[in-house]
Amino acid sequence: MQPTKKITIQDIAESAWVSKSTVSRVLNDSALVNESKRKAVLAAIRRLNYQPNAFARSLAGGRSMTIGVVTQNIGSPFYDSVTQGIIARLSGSNYSPIFVDGQWDQKIETAGIRTLLDRNVDGLILVGGFTDVPTFDQLSSTTPTVVVARELVGRAEHCIYLDNVQAGYDATKFLIDAGHRKIAHITGIKDHQDAARRYAGYKQALADANIEFDPDLVVEGNFVSQSGVLGVETLLLRGVSCTAIFAANDEMAFGARLALYRRGIRVPEDVSIFGFDNQPHSAYMTPPLTTIAQPAALMGESAAEMLLGILQGNPTEQTALKAELVIRESVAHIR
Repeated sequence: MQPTKKITIQDIAESAWVSKSTVSRVLNDSALVNESKRKAVLAAIRRLNYQPNAFARSLAGGRSMTIGVVTQNIGSPFYDSVTQGIIARLSGSNYSPIFVDGQWDQKIETAGIRTLLDRNVDGLILVGGFTDVPTFDQLSSTTPTVVVARELVGRAEHCIYLDNVQAGYDATKFLIDAGHRKIAHITGIKDHQDAARRYAGYKQALADANIEFDPDLVVEGNFVSQSGVLGVETLLLRGVSCTAIFAANDEMAFGARLALYRRGIRVPEDVSIFGFDNQPHSAYMTPPLTTIAQPAALMGESAAEMLLGILQGNPTEQTALKAELVIRESVAHIR
């Protein structure tokens, strides 16, 4: 079978008996075209079944009509919700998203950003990640850039983020108000801003309640379920006792629950568990998980809205989004 011949502007011009420049003006919807010639060109387009190369046309106009999105874990329910929010807001805007996955690795994230820039994206949305202020300034000097699910100090007008210190504080205070004093914390990745701020909120809540901070009750995780399992095993190996565990995300809370189950430790009768993110499956953990809800989809929509405003010369102002306590059965009240 012979491959189908690609129809060109020259073919249309010859079929309509007009110049190539006239065809180009019609394709670009220019008003400077005689109506009879316009009709002839449109008829030739239909007759030849011409499919314009939208990417080439947009580049000719100085834009690719694409938005580069750098996420951190495409398989994560939280990041999926953020990206779904981005997709929803870009729908109907004539901009299409292109995604790369940073995989919680700064080198991979940097390479992904370079890949997107090489494809002439019109803007960037960085979901979480490791980009620092100097790098952000360099990127945004040439390509409009917005950061979501993370705050860059001094660049809040380009960020959509949750107040993670307050959220970590609220989670810990809820456990304290329930009567807990020995509260373990499984952190996220050590150098990750969200993890560090949730940890800071945890420590501040303890201090405000006059509960002495015990470093042996803190275990570093990496936001995946297995580190929740290892976190509980580490606490047990240290020989420290706790009545509650605050995990820096739901995935680690799921892992912690499994580890406690394997050891015959009941939840919440023996140890309470508090998560973070309110993933869909958190309502179906046994028992259902008390957690912090992040407005992930709204964060994605807001980030896309902010970037579109910048691209259209009409930037919008944003403030830190608030978390919400979702109270279920995984936390017991101690009298």
